[in-house]
Formats: sequence, structure tokens, C-alpha cells
Amino acid sequence: MAGARGARAGGGCCWALPTALLCAYGFFCSVRPSEPFLTRYLLEPHKNLTQSQVFNEIYPVWTYSYLVLLFPVFLATDYLRYKPVVLLQGLSFIVTWFMLLYAQRLLAVQFLEFFYGVGTATDIAYYAYIYSVVDLNLYQKVTSYCRSATLVGYTVGSVSGQVLVSVAGWSLFSLNVISLTCVSIAFGMAWFLPMPQKSLFFHHASSQQISREMKVIDCKNGSAQKVDFLKVLRDLWQDFLQCYSSRTMLCWSVWWALSTCGYFQVINYAQGLWEMVLPSHSSEIYNGGVEAVSTLLGAVAVFVVGHIKTSWAMWGEVALALFSFLIAAAVYIMDTVHNIWVCYASYVVFRIIYMLLITIATFQIATNLSVERYALVFGVNSFIALALQTLLTLIVVDASGLGLDIFTQFMIYASYFAAISMLFLGSGIYSIIRTYRRQEQVQSRSPESH
Repeated sequence: MAGARGARAGGGCCWALPTALLCAYGFFCSVRPSEPFLTRYLLEPHKNLTQSQVFNEIYPVWTYSYLVLLFPVFLATDYLRYKPVVLLQGLSFIVTWFMLLYAQRLLAVQFLEFFYGVGTATDIAYYAYIYSVVDLNLYQKVTSYCRSATLVGYTVGSVSGQVLVSVAGWSLFSLNVISLTCVSIAFGMAWFLPMPQKSLFFHHASSQQISREMKVIDCKNGSAQKVDFLKVLRDLWQDFLQCYSSRTMLCWSVWWALSTCGYFQVINYAQGLWEMVLPSHSSEIYNGGVEAVSTLLGAVAVFVVGHIKTSWAMWGEVALALFSFLIAAAVYIMDTVHNIWVCYASYVVFRIIYMLLITIATFQIATNLSVERYALVFGVNSFIALALQTLLTLIVVDASGLGLDIFTQFMIYASYFAAISMLFLGSGIYSIIRTYRRQEQVQSRSPESH
């Protein structure tokens, strides 16, 4: 009976309930109206934290914990079949926002950042869960539902936070109470998710766990086999080598990793830059509105790019170079023009371009890849991005490194994206010249063949 239920859960007839529950979970997990005002909240007098402590000692903890946890969570998510890791994410967010309400000392807030790192590292379980409960032909549609749920939730949280602060005059403490309530609701919903009977790497077919030794029952012949960790890791390594042997795959993956590193740095410290440009204790700020607008316009850009037909194989690298230069310009303007509205506008442009490009990169990488290999490439690219971000944070941001001020940091981030632009411009020009030369060689040989 359990095997039959597992088979049905993987079929198309029973995808609606788990999808609805997962979307509801994603929505409430993303409704966090206090998040756009995190820096302002941590700098309030009752927290007794300095700007240097927040920027150079607290925020870097998230980067380090995210990196350390990403690979173990990637394997544990598949081994435990997703649901337990989704529950861990919900619990981590509850701990994070509970501590955000009451934590006072530097060490306590650093622990808070660690739990937030756990929550973000386990985000992979939210999207990977879909693989195990719907048919492959439904995956694209259901994934769009789940991504839309998180985008809508984030937008609702940002807008409601801005309205409650600017119009209703609510305290940031009250916004954190709302955030804690929403992630608690999400955690409660996660308990009702069906337990998947299969996963991508460790549990390929519908199966049931019959012992703590992870013995898997083969429903056809009744034989039992132990899950071989080493075999799974060897298969992953072979898939890794084969995936990245393609120049196209390597190109888009390199851009993904490099740009995601810079993107995380900018969004992590943008509030700090805005706080320095216009201190929130003396002026009205609109961080929530800006986050909502950038998310909505980014979603529109993602929708539009899905309908653009162009030869990304030939012009993709040049396009990456051009748009990376625009990102560098947006970050540079954000850093040098000390006007809060210019900062806001540059941030919106920055997020729109990144969301557009990362969508194109996803399309290019997912082409001709199996579900398993796409999950592997996604995990590897994310890990490389976090490793680079950790190195950048350790050198530029961390108090044990250079501990640079926020304006100097953003100048470095602008230069970083400019370097990415130059790298892909050179590579793109080389690829175009090589393609035209090949075409000329083919054309010159065609008469001789006759």
C-alpha cells in the first residue's frame, strides 16, 4: 500500500495538493515585511550595535555559514527525501526571527546570522521537492508556480512593511513579529506535505525506507540493496566532468558563478549603503517599496525574455559582456552619486538586469540536460559562487581582513562586474571570429567536394 501511494504521489493525478501546499509554504516563508529594514533595525539604540559591527562582523557570518552548509545540505536533501530539510528550513527561520526580536549582544546576533544561513542553504529543498511528487512533463509548470509564490510573497512582504512603517507608523519590532508569525505558519504547513518516496540520486525509483540502514525495496523483485554513498558520489563526479566538458556549458556556468557572487554581495550590503547615504533615524526611507518594485519589474523581465528568440550560441557571450557592464555602471552610480533616489533607481536596474540574465543562463544550461544533471550543475555553480563570495567577504568586508568602509566596498563590486564584462567581451569576440572562420572554411571546401 505504501508503495502504491508513493507511485501515485509521483504521478500526474496527485500533483495538485503537494504543489498547493508547497506554494503556500513558499508564499508565507517569503512574507517577511521586516527584511528590507534589517540594517535600520540592527542599528537601533536598543540593539547596542555599531555600524562597523553590523557590516564587518555580523553580515559576513551569513556568507560563511551558507558556504559551509551548502554541499552537506545538497546531499542530505536528496538522502532524506526533501521534506525533513524543508521542515529544517522553516524551523531555522523561526529561530532566526525569534532571536532577531530578543537577541542583544554581538555574539547572539552572529548566531542569528548562522541560523539564517541554515535557512537559505536549505532553500534547495523547496525547489527540489517538486522532482519527487510530479511527472517530469509537469515540472516546468509546477516550478513556475513555486517561483511565482515566493516572488508574490516577497513583494507582499516588502509592500506591507513599507506601508506599515510609512503610513501606519508601526515599529520595526512589530514588523519582525509579523515576519515570525508568517514563517511559523509556513512551518506548520510544511508538516502536511506528503513524504516523497523517491529522489534524484539516492532513491531513483518509488521506494520505502524499511530500516535505519537505508535499505531500499525493489518493488519488482523484492530484493533489498543498501544505498551506496560512494557509488552515488562517483556517478556525480563523472556527470560533473561530462557536463563541464562543453564549452557552452562552461561559459554560462562561469558567468553564473561570478555574477551570483557579486549579486549576493550587493544585495547583502545595499541597505548599509543606503543607511550611509541617508540615515534612517533622521529621514523617511522606502527600502520596502524599492525591493517590491525591483522584484516585480524583474519578474516582468524574466517573463519577457522567455519569449525572445535569438542566437544565444553566437551572441550570448557578447550579451553577457554588455549587460555585465551595465550592472557595473549601476553599482558605480549607486556608490558615487550620494542621492538616495539615484541609489534606489540604480538598485532596481541592477536587480532587473541580473534576474534577466540569470534566467537566460538557466535556459542555456538546462538545454539538453537531464533533471539530475541540471540539479548537479545548479549545485556546483551555487557552491562556486559562494566560495568566491566568501573569499571576497573575507578580504574586503570582514573585520579580520581589510574591513573596508561601505563606499569602498561598492567601488570594488563595480570594478568586479567591469572585470566580468571585459572577460566575456574578449571571449565573445574570439568565439564569433572562430565561428565565422569555420563557416568560411566550410564554404571554401564545398565547391571542391563537388
